[in-house]
Amino acid sequence: MSPAAITAAVVTAAEGSEEIKGIQLLLPEGYDIFWSAVVLLLIAIPFFKYALPALQKVLDERTEKIEGGLAKAEQAQAEAAAALDEYHLQLAEARAEAARIREDARTEGGQIVAELRTRAQDEAARVTETAQRQIEAERQQAAVQLRTDVGTLATELAAKIVGESLEDEVRRSRVVDRFLDELEATSATTSGQGR
Repeated sequence: MSPAAITAAVVTAAEGSEEIKGIQLLLPEGYDIFWSAVVLLLIAIPFFKYALPALQKVLDERTEKIEGGLAKAEQAQAEAAAALDEYHLQLAEARAEAARIREDARTEGGQIVAELRTRAQDEAARVTETAQRQIEAERQQAAVQLRTDVGTLATELAAKIVGESLEDEVRRSRVVDRFLDELEATSATTSGQGR
């Protein structure tokens, strides 16, 4: 068919057709509905028989995986919460242990300080006692030495004054003792009057 013939057929069909108005403009012809339904059935039957079950299977598998993942996530979250609770418990125990250790160390430190203080006081008392003994011994030694020196000087002086020799040890010792006793008595009365 030539293009001129097609144009003539369209013009003839347009002249012979009735004018369509209102809702009739939107409604298709009956043969269009029939053939559309046939095509729809040809597509829908294989889709519902083959494609939809496969698609539903894939969706079910994904749903199971998602639900399994959610269950695993909930289980992991529960385990994490249990681990966190255990961590908090261990942390509280560690803090209590640290406080106890600090308190024990503080107590032990106080005991050590008290023990060292006692040792230092004992050592100081021992050193003081030793020093006093040494001072007393040196004082006695000095007194003996002084007594000997004073006795020697006194006998020499007395020998010169009296003019007789005091070479006899017993006599000399008596003279020295008497002189020192008088000197001590004089010294005691002088210090007694000075008060």
